Amino acid sequence: MNKLYVGGLPYSTRDNDLASEFSAAGNVVSAVIIMDKMSGRSKGFGFVEFATKEEADKAIEMFNGKDFGGRTIIVNEARPMQSR
Repeated sequence: MNKLYVGGLPYSTRDNDLASEFSAAGNVVSAVIIMDKMSGRSKGFGFVEFATKEEADKAIEMFNGKDFGGRTIIVNEARPMQSR
């Protein structure tokens, strides 16, 4: 799985901000900020998908615990969504 969870993002972050930042680690296939359906505002987390596992691992190494827009972000492998 080459999909990463990115948490602790500033609420002003958009998909393209995430993609351009994470492209430093490799080929970003997709970058999505999760939005609240009711308010239309960012929930402060998103997902970045890379072409290879090596690029995803490099991104975790490069960005986990680092500053992004004034906030410390968490980057790790995305887990399958749990049923509620």
